Amino acid sequence: MAENLPYSTSIGTLINMLEKIKSASVPERVTQDFVSTKLAMKGGSAAACIPFLKKMGFVASNGTPTDSYKEFRNPKKSRIAVGKAFKKLYQKLYEMNEYVHDATDQEILGLIVECTGGEKDSSVTKATLTTLNALRKISDFDIENNDATEAVEPTNGRAIPIEPTQSTPSQFQIPPQHSSGSKGINLAYTINLNLPATKDIEVFNAIFKSLKEHILGN
Repeated sequence: MAENLPYSTSIGTLINMLEKIKSASVPERVTQDFVSTKLAMKGGSAAACIPFLKKMGFVASNGTPTDSYKEFRNPKKSRIAVGKAFKKLYQKLYEMNEYVHDATDQEILGLIVECTGGEKDSSVTKATLTTLNALRKISDFDIENNDATEAVEPTNGRAIPIEPTQSTPSQFQIPPQHSSGSKGINLAYTINLNLPATKDIEVFNAIFKSLKEHILGN
């Protein structure tokens, strides 16, 4: 069964509006008056972007700004907020390719045609691809790593990263420590270390370096 995919025929206006939203105060409701007065964007193309903001989940059906809208205004979370909205907008494409945001234009075009049943050269198909590409350029899709809590625990005056909720457990066996006396006691202990869910090798290097310096010894 063919599915409709969201698109904007005024994607340039939409991207401009998103930029203006970052600096404008949060209104009680996102209306045409807000867009034309506070965002200084007049005309039908600007007003037509409001329904798309609702599809993105930035504006509720009654015009109220959502938590996603407020998250988007945070400079450190803007790209994350758009990335979440992108996955919501193109959920049908993600069911066909879970890495659609990394796919080539030709691959995405094929998915759009397959999903919608439209012609590859139609104005709707082209507008859908243009909208998708414009949004993925201002998105961050590494949401899991960005949302992870970067907690630290002090050890001997320095900090060792504490694992985020989603992690990979690793176990280290510390060899027995012998006392210098004739009747020594052999002690051994195990460290269970939860590694962060990340592909950044530098994160692991930092963890193991701290572990070696402060717990295992040189």
